Amino acid sequence: MERTVEASPRFKARIAGVLYLLNILTGILALVFVGRGLVVYGDYAILIAAVCYVGVTLLFFSLFKPVSPTLSLIAALFSLVGCAISTVSPLHLVPSWISPLIFFGFYCLLIGRLIFRSTFLPRILGALMGFGGLGWLTFLSPPLANYLSPWNMLPGVLGELSLTLWLIVIGVNVQRWTEQASAAAATLSRLP
Repeated sequence: MERTVEASPRFKARIAGVLYLLNILTGILALVFVGRGLVVYGDYAILIAAVCYVGVTLLFFSLFKPVSPTLSLIAALFSLVGCAISTVSPLHLVPSWISPLIFFGFYCLLIGRLIFRSTFLPRILGALMGFGGLGWLTFLSPPLANYLSPWNMLPGVLGELSLTLWLIVIGVNVQRWTEQASAAAATLSRLP
């Protein structure tokens, strides 16, 4: 019998944390480049940040699928749309009022909900991610986002950085993740 070797949930969580941190750092680097008039380098940094975030998205989809496959898929779709918008924005293919942060706001809200429902991560991280999502959603209204700037960014930075550091340092509780994954698989096997 052939066994499929799959990465442990803790390893996936730590890789997601590293990619999340790279996303944050390259996002900051993009802002620095653009602020100094080095727009081309800023565009490259945005592209690298988006690639890292796609990795985070795929790993999160895998990690949170046992909590809710549907919610995890919807969250992943919001994130992938946000990544796509952020990569084509420098080409001016998207109206300027459509910010990728809107999609990342919905993504953070959904990830916050998944964390809160999970048994393998602390609920406070879910609350912080939900709070962060609300901050990003202020970009639904550019005048409101400008009025609240930079304070509307702090919840997102706090939530996402807290989750990033937790994932890198601690990861997930493997025993609880396995229990939740087994319970989800058992529920699916009973469906007609």
